[in-house]
Amino acid sequence: MLGAIGLDERQEAAYRALVAAGAAELPDLAHRLALPEADTERVLRRLGQQGLAAQSSARPGRWVAAPPGVALGALLSRQRHELEQAEQASALLAEEYRAEASEPEAHDLVEVVTGAAAVARRFHQLQLGAVFEVCALVTGKPVAVNGTESGPEERAAARGVACRVVVEREALSLPSGIVELSAALGRDEQCRVVDRVPTKLVVADRSLAMVPLTGRGVEPAALVVHASGLLESLTGLFEAVWQKAVPLRLGGCGGEVREDGPGPDTTDLEILSLLLAGLTDASVARQLDLGLRTVQRRVKGLMELTGVSTRLQLGWHAYERGWVARTAPA
Repeated sequence: MLGAIGLDERQEAAYRALVAAGAAELPDLAHRLALPEADTERVLRRLGQQGLAAQSSARPGRWVAAPPGVALGALLSRQRHELEQAEQASALLAEEYRAEASEPEAHDLVEVVTGAAAVARRFHQLQLGAVFEVCALVTGKPVAVNGTESGPEERAAARGVACRVVVEREALSLPSGIVELSAALGRDEQCRVVDRVPTKLVVADRSLAMVPLTGRGVEPAALVVHASGLLESLTGLFEAVWQKAVPLRLGGCGGEVREDGPGPDTTDLEILSLLLAGLTDASVARQLDLGLRTVQRRVKGLMELTGVSTRLQLGWHAYERGWVARTAPA
């Protein structure tokens, strides 16, 4: 938790132990931390350099914790100052870059990234650097980066960055596909499903995009596209696929049922969403960990509720009643 101000795990554990005890002898603290005394002393001296601990002047060998409000506050202030300086330097560099690239050459508009590690790192940078929106097309067979992995997306969502994702139907059959998509929907991300996406694609803030250059069995490579006509085309491609895709509703996400009186429960809506996404009854049962007969019984109940005789009619009524909607609820 205190790693953001420069403490490693040992240093944080030692400082917490000192705060809890107020003061402690070196052997006692080494025992509490399950560390050799020599290692514990090095940790304490590091805390002393950071102003978080000091040796007692009255009792040599005894260490005393500095008050957290004062000591940690000083470290936080220093960290903020360093961040402000870094932001200023970044702004100056960006201004210098824009001045030099007011009329960029064609080769400056694209960047080729090669190697699985480099592609994954660039992918994460795109997401973590986004300010207002990340859009993605996700294939059923990711090459270097799993398009539904949640690490950077969770951090982006925590910053209020919107996320729209279109996944291939095949992704729903992956071992963790439903779990990851449910987690994404729980973060208020919008997810839709199509039979097949034309390419894997990530667009950040409509100012940067990333598309793969190679397929499976070849060293992964990707093209990072900066502001240009090509970027506009890739953004338009995403929007076209998004409009045709079917919304996915899992785990109670996606809005409330806009119908008075008896209606479908959360499980009914999950089943309905997956069926409309093209999954079979057996696939739905497997993904939601339900029995096949349970799925079929619930579908029959929905048909009776809507007074229809075919599943096609059920899908139409689901859209009409607001159980599934192509646009996100307000």
